[in-house]
Amino acid sequence: MKKHLLLILAFTSFNFISAQDKKIAEECFKKADYKCAEEQYSKLVLTENIQRYQSDYYVNLGIAQKRLGKPAMAFKSFESALKSNPKSISVYENLASLHNQKGNRAKALEYANTGVKLEPENAEIYLIRSKIYNNLGKKDLAMADLNQILTFAPDNIFARTGLATLKKNNGDLEGALKDYNQMLTEKPESLLYNGRAEVYLKLKKSKEALADINKAISIDPKFSQSYVTKAAVLFESQKDKEACENLEKAVALGHEKALIIELATKCLKK
Repeated sequence: MKKHLLLILAFTSFNFISAQDKKIAEECFKKADYKCAEEQYSKLVLTENIQRYQSDYYVNLGIAQKRLGKPAMAFKSFESALKSNPKSISVYENLASLHNQKGNRAKALEYANTGVKLEPENAEIYLIRSKIYNNLGKKDLAMADLNQILTFAPDNIFARTGLATLKKNNGDLEGALKDYNQMLTEKPESLLYNGRAEVYLKLKKSKEALADINKAISIDPKFSQSYVTKAAVLFESQKDKEACENLEKAVALGHEKALIIELATKCLKK
């Protein structure tokens, strides 16, 4: 009886410690303290016996490592997540995204296609595949994926902004501006002000771009992309020191360094 009681107490204690580790890891993520998150999830993946949960922990570990600029380690974590749960859509999203970021478009597309088959009405995997197609120069397929999202999620803001971005990248700046103006009348969000600022920047309207990006930051001070866009606007205005400070803010908020190499290089030259 005594031995049985000791086993129950040990099991209860273990579960309590595991729950505490999970809580700490989640808090680290919320604070964008990815070093702390990496440490906590590294513990959790070793102690979790339920594969579905272990897979989730590996995904979070990989995301933390990716944001810390450790892509090789992130790849290993995502691949471990896939072994633990081959049906986890978040694994395919992250592997497709990371391979796309590192330039392996074929592998990225392979994971994205599997993800689409796994969950044919998952907006995130279509968004990622659209980016891959765009990087491959397949604009029609990129646009088709974004329009596909709107068939089952007509209000998806990321699909709508993605279509506006494609217009911007294809030189249809007035069309992109019209789209953002329309969306902002419906819902004035920081993502939309950021997107319109990027269009204004392309139109060489720095004053309007700066006004929009400051509005985006006032709405959501933790949206890292806004600081990247603001840096680009400031570089155009020859305010390099302030631009570099905004890039530092973006990285501090968890923006991946690999995505801002071109702008960051300007700071290294100073």
